Amino acid sequence: MITVVYFWRISKVALPIAILNMASNKLLLKKIPGISFIKLLGTGKGETFTPKDADQFRWGILATINEDKLDQLEKSLVLKLWRKISSNEYRAILKPISSHGYWSGKQPFEVEKFEWSGKIVAITRARIVWRKNFQFWRAVPPVTLSLHQSQGLLAAIGIGEAPIGLQGTFSIWESGAALREFAYKGNAHVQAIKATESNKWYSEELFARFAVIAEQGVLL
Repeated sequence: MITVVYFWRISKVALPIAILNMASNKLLLKKIPGISFIKLLGTGKGETFTPKDADQFRWGILATINEDKLDQLEKSLVLKLWRKISSNEYRAILKPISSHGYWSGKQPFEVEKFEWSGKIVAITRARIVWRKNFQFWRAVPPVTLSLHQSQGLLAAIGIGEAPIGLQGTFSIWESGAALREFAYKGNAHVQAIKATESNKWYSEELFARFAVIAEQGVLL
């Protein structure tokens, strides 16, 4: 199994079609053999994780799929519809290195041990306890500022399945060492981990790292 992620940049005029795509894509994708996990993603700047962060002109899809079925996904109606309305597409083919936690009650990524020294993608995702959203939002800015200033970070955006309560990040790093430096030595992030443990902001969370096997396009 591999994980494939797509992000599309669209124009304002294509927004109604994008919203229709988000309403219908999951049913269409479930018909493709070999797909075991699907998430349709809205995106944001990844700075505050509040609704004002949302980027209504960039949308995405994440799927885990048998590698030999990837060609069927590439030729699917879903991707044809997005490519018809988008001005930019970014695609990453990923192989899980580690994954901790749950996403919608599942552990979606099959991890195999292997050596990797190239680019890394990190995906974080959390279901925030509703009554703790404001507390969470107040704690976020120092962490996101630290993230965007981290050495070795190539790109980072916010991702979410809903404008409020289901938030995460998608980030691309030069190496696993650069990611570990931020995650385990960055003071803001270390303090946020401690605050998460004490405040119990999340009812569900996941952190996963991936080897970037192939990339196409630029994450805009």
